[in-house]
Amino acid sequence: MLEDVSAPVLYLSHGAPPLADDETWTRELKDWSATLPRPEAVLMVSAHWEEAPTTIGATETVPLVYDFWGFPQRYYEVTYEAPGAPELAQDVRKLLGGHVEQDAERGLDHGAYVPLKEMFPDADVPVLQMSMPTLDPRELHEIGRKLAPLRDQNVLIVGSGFMTHNLSCVNFPAGPDYEPPSWSKEFDDWAHQQLANGDVDALLDFQQKAPAAGIAHPRTEHFAPLFVALGAASDEKARTSVEGFWYGLSKRSVQFS
Repeated sequence: MLEDVSAPVLYLSHGAPPLADDETWTRELKDWSATLPRPEAVLMVSAHWEEAPTTIGATETVPLVYDFWGFPQRYYEVTYEAPGAPELAQDVRKLLGGHVEQDAERGLDHGAYVPLKEMFPDADVPVLQMSMPTLDPRELHEIGRKLAPLRDQNVLIVGSGFMTHNLSCVNFPAGPDYEPPSWSKEFDDWAHQQLANGDVDALLDFQQKAPAAGIAHPRTEHFAPLFVALGAASDEKARTSVEGFWYGLSKRSVQFS
């Protein structure tokens, strides 16, 4: 990985597996990926892998992790056989220092492969997934800062979560296009403004400063990958690449570059 290229950093809203059936979302991801420089590898931090100490996943192709229940069988038959990234795993270990575990059998979970399948459909870019060892915003931000040098090796660092995420408040019978609730719109608008202004301090303190934070994120694991992205992006301002709502939840996704 010797390319002298500074890769962007992404935070994207990945959605449940059925989001891959949404023609608007899949088109948005494809259009977005077409504007990105081709990365040497992808380092993925997903809302669906919390494990301490920090753990890196398989460095060779292994089966996906279907970490969801109650969906039609076809969602459990999806494949995404991206190459592993053993050199990237070594670099992550060096940059993070301390104690980094490896789970050689853990494949990509749906927070990783669902969006990657749309953005890099040929599965020809090496991918490494890394766990979040905590949900503390400042600790995750510091992890992102340590990982920032990977950008100079043309590694695409991706935080995969969801801009608002409260499934208990979703009106699924109303369909994906119903008017989003006020709490989702208010939180989304606030986050959009802070990201555009580069107000990292406000974002790190979102639970105290954001409107409806406790409703938009009753548990914060889907917002947490943003803090890794912020750190890796050296607190750059972000521009929105995907926006809108799906079942009332904000699917806003941003790029730091």
